[in-house]
Amino acid sequence: MSPGRSAGTLPAVTAPAVTPPYWDEACRHLSRRDRVMKKLIPHFGEARLQSRGDAFTTLARSIVGQQISVKAAQSVWDRFAALVGGAPTHLAPAAVQAMETAELRACGLSARKSEYLLDLARHFVAGTVHVGNWRRMDDEAIITELVAIRGIGRWTAEMFLIFHLMRPNVMPLDDLGLIKGISLNYFSGEPVSRAEARELGEGWAPFRSVATWYIWRSLDPLPVEY
Repeated sequence: MSPGRSAGTLPAVTAPAVTPPYWDEACRHLSRRDRVMKKLIPHFGEARLQSRGDAFTTLARSIVGQQISVKAAQSVWDRFAALVGGAPTHLAPAAVQAMETAELRACGLSARKSEYLLDLARHFVAGTVHVGNWRRMDDEAIITELVAIRGIGRWTAEMFLIFHLMRPNVMPLDDLGLIKGISLNYFSGEPVSRAEARELGEGWAPFRSVATWYIWRSLDPLPVEY
């Protein structure tokens, strides 16, 4: 399921964008090694992955947007951010933790999402997620920390690795958009198994995130900012 077009993704927030320093090197590497990437990458010019917002706010937005339309998610997020206070791109975990469930429900959040947001805030306030160490931790260690938070599964954690931490070598095999894009670009539209996708992705290493981003773009030319 391609980010930006799946339930759970909100429009980009208006914060300064950061782009990966490895992008140009990755494009050269992929173009040399992969015939599809060699044709695909030039179609999108200077467009590239961008990261906005802070860690807590990015994850909170992913929870708010689960299983509802982008328009509805934005409306709920606006009310939620206004309730919590502060800049909508940098919400304070302690401020969220101080909220009552009834207050969150009044923003349009379900009881379950309210619980998820409070659990997320508790993890950040208690320091059970090691935000300051994430730059030094490997991908799987970060995923393990994130999926311990209610409401965050592996796919959301992998999107966080790609779009927030900008890790270069993530391949989200549970993403339906990625599988569909691989089918269309490499297998003439024939069904593709996870094993086949994983094997193909081995040839993209160490820049599987970049290749995944271009596969998503082949389905939807608009760059996605998570």
